[in-house]
Amino acid sequence: MFDLSGRVALVTGAGQNQGAGIARVLAAQGAAVIVNDLHEERAVQTVSQIEATGGRSFAAAFDVTDREAVRAGFARASDEFGPVDILVNNAGVPEGMALTRFRETPPEQWARYVDLNLYGVLHCTRAVVDGMCQRGFGRIVTISSGAGQVGLSIGVSLYGASKAGAIGFMRHLAMEVARQGVTANTVALGLMASAAGEQTASLAAGVPAGRLGTPEDVGATVAFLASEEAGWLTGQTLGLNGGSTTN
Repeated sequence: MFDLSGRVALVTGAGQNQGAGIARVLAAQGAAVIVNDLHEERAVQTVSQIEATGGRSFAAAFDVTDREAVRAGFARASDEFGPVDILVNNAGVPEGMALTRFRETPPEQWARYVDLNLYGVLHCTRAVVDGMCQRGFGRIVTISSGAGQVGLSIGVSLYGASKAGAIGFMRHLAMEVARQGVTANTVALGLMASAAGEQTASLAAGVPAGRLGTPEDVGATVAFLASEEAGWLTGQTLGLNGGSTTN
């Protein structure tokens, strides 16, 4: 089950952390994986990990907030492996992001959250969705956050707002393309090991599963959503959080 042989996947922000885990798992399931990252050296590192285990992979460094760079990057990737069947919108943490409450965040910093977490998703989705609909198959998965579902007082209001925007977009997109064999779902992440710090570690004590999430946890969920078997699952937001929320 969940065999992705013959499929082409593109994962944004896949040079590290959850994105790298998603790329590795999709490749292990048989997909040819295009690894996007803002930094080419990070993308190449993930490609090397995939190729070391016999997988097919290609590095495509571009900025998802730049619509023309996205268009050119997807064109290069398609020339290498063919059209994208599986898009994972994973890029989502602006470089240098710090926990800052809204009242202390300068207005000139607002746009970088929306540009990455909403416009980045729009740019990448637009680059592939027409082809998916024409071919009668497509899987679009956006990686969001619990911060896009519930209010928190830890200084992530702008990040959470942009993630919530992406959740809303995916729900509407799913309804628009469902009859064309394309699904669109969101995975809302809880506390991840890659974000572990003093504050995160203290919060992790309250996770019902008793541990933080791993890149492989995320990769396994995405592999299911990308599969033929998930063809009747669309427009959903799955909370991948160790039981921290159950709605």
